[in-house]
Amino acid sequence: MKFRFLIFIAIIIGAIFIYQYSMYKEYSNRPLPTSLHPIVAEKADALQNQAEKIGIPIIITDAFRSFDEQDAIYARGRTTDGPVVTYAKGGESYHNYGLAIDFSLLPSPESAIWDLEYDGNQNGQSDWMEVVDLAKDLGFSWGGDFTNFKDYPHLQMDLGLSIRELRKGKRPEDVIE
Repeated sequence: MKFRFLIFIAIIIGAIFIYQYSMYKEYSNRPLPTSLHPIVAEKADALQNQAEKIGIPIIITDAFRSFDEQDAIYARGRTTDGPVVTYAKGGESYHNYGLAIDFSLLPSPESAIWDLEYDGNQNGQSDWMEVVDLAKDLGFSWGGDFTNFKDYPHLQMDLGLSIRELRKGKRPEDVIE
């Protein structure tokens, strides 16, 4: 009886593996993106324009990142000097697939700031949170809402895909079409 049960479990595990393999096989040889996805780029431009209209100049400080660039950022605070700024290794960030940006406030052309309480347009509200609200209205998710690691400058659009799907080769055009 135990032997039959073990065979049954092995068959189930095998079926799951075959299903997973066949589900992503068609995507497995697809190249990685090398730039920001056009939808994300368009929304990033819109965010900058909308923020400027309410007196909050911003700058996009980071957008697409290669796996190597991501690994270098991941090394900060671990194997290189500086504070830990990410928990995502190469391939584990939406930046690596052109689906994320980072921003900062730009109160003057030579000084980017990451002050969540700054009120440069003097309307009694945090400029940072005003930009976050604009970004959310444009369809971005905000890293400040992450539960484990708050990434306040981070905005992303998953466009219907998980990191796991992206790693296996699936791309937004497979979902959006």
